[in-house]
Amino acid sequence: MLSRLPRRARAGADTVASVTSSLNPALEDARLCPRCGASAKVDFPRSLSCPSCGYRSYWSPEPVACAIPRDPEGDVWLLRRALHEGAGRWTFPGGFVELGESVEQAARREAREEMRIDVELGGLVGVYSRPDERIVLIVFEATPLGTPCAGEEASEVRRFSARDLPWPELAFWSTAAALRDSGFAHPAATERG
Repeated sequence: MLSRLPRRARAGADTVASVTSSLNPALEDARLCPRCGASAKVDFPRSLSCPSCGYRSYWSPEPVACAIPRDPEGDVWLLRRALHEGAGRWTFPGGFVELGESVEQAARREAREEMRIDVELGGLVGVYSRPDERIVLIVFEATPLGTPCAGEEASEVRRFSARDLPWPELAFWSTAAALRDSGFAHPAATERG
């Protein structure tokens, strides 16, 4: 069992339970330069450089653009994820920024793909990241220009009032953080006063 885990996970048996995926699988077992085949210097998880040919490669977190669609009454539209991480749980539309598009264009594209609506972006809600994750989430306020419905990546789309938000069923820590930063209070926080 331990031999199938990445080298860093094999360092100690107590580490095994907490390792679910590598921060950078591309560098996990890299030792040679992909250009010339010489021994490379690996600074896991950030970079690989070759003293022989000068090749250098750097890895950074990937930007994810998101939009929180709110209607004029202040209700928020969320989607239940049908695929990938967080499947079956609630979040707002978002996805990776593709080459050739801005963060704002990506947020609008993701709303079209996941909720089949155009949105008018408002202000920046926040930027969310953790050192042990491979993404940086950029979240905008948004006004839906139409009535959202489920796209291919969503099994359901629903409108929620502030008191009806499904806090225990949110897909990610960043979903909860952005909703709080957008003005929605978690019921436990309001009960404490």
